[in-house]
Amino acid sequence: MADLVDLLIEDDRWAKLGMGALAERSAHAALTIATVPPEYEICVMACNDARIAELNAEFRENSKATNVLSWPAFELAPEFTGGKPIMPPTAGVMVESLGDIAIAYETCAREAAKKNITMQAHVSHLIVHGCLHLLGFDHETDKDATVMEELEVKALATMGLDNPY
Repeated sequence: MADLVDLLIEDDRWAKLGMGALAERSAHAALTIATVPPEYEICVMACNDARIAELNAEFRENSKATNVLSWPAFELAPEFTGGKPIMPPTAGVMVESLGDIAIAYETCAREAAKKNITMQAHVSHLIVHGCLHLLGFDHETDKDATVMEELEVKALATMGLDNPY
């Protein structure tokens, strides 16, 4: 089976964290909980705050650093609030990408320290969160947030990680 995650490490601190295995495991957990077969590819850019601030400014018109950003390849949003997103098209002979995720080292490290959890646990949560965004889940309304958070908690539990909420 091919790797699910195509990892681009722009900051060497991510390699020291074991980001390849961490991202792969987290993405598999997210897709499994969302009942999407892991026959796609997800690109994860492991960068720093400066780079994610540039991306945030370019795509969201917000020049601040953030923990994670995602760019879905498909429009999979549910038809109604709190509903289940549309399933992505079945990957054919060519591997299809579900989209891209960028994650920032310094912001993740600060958040993990503030929550008194390991960096690995926090990054796992954020990769799961980003993958669910790629699958059409969102947290813009309370109903949508509840659906997404429940899936995050279930995915993290499969990895032996505690509820982050």
